[in-house]
Amino acid sequence: QVQLVESGGGLVQAGGSLRLSCAASGNRFWFNVMGWYRQVPGKQRELVAKITRGGTANYADPVKGRFTISRDNAKNTVYLQINSLTPEDTAVYYCNAEELGNYYWGQGTQVTVSS
Repeated sequence: QVQLVESGGGLVQAGGSLRLSCAASGNRFWFNVMGWYRQVPGKQRELVAKITRGGTANYADPVKGRFTISRDNAKNTVYLQINSLTPEDTAVYYCNAEELGNYYWGQGTQVTVSS
């Protein structure tokens, strides 16, 4: 079955950077879209960024200019470079991938930003 495994989260001071990775396995076909979402307790999970297999990226307004999503199709991996972190970026970050209309989620990685 499809598995998505995130890594790279942690505790960082405001203004710092992190690079999240999500390694996928078990898919029979190429993932069309891969993306990152985040969720804080009591709120809905929200889209952060997504990228097509061809490299077209879209970002949520709060992260434009600070976050960069990329993917390595050969490695079946998607990345999220997070710069200029603020406490408002504190959340669990989830990887998401779409294969033929089926959507898969990773287990999440915690990002905590201290002020």
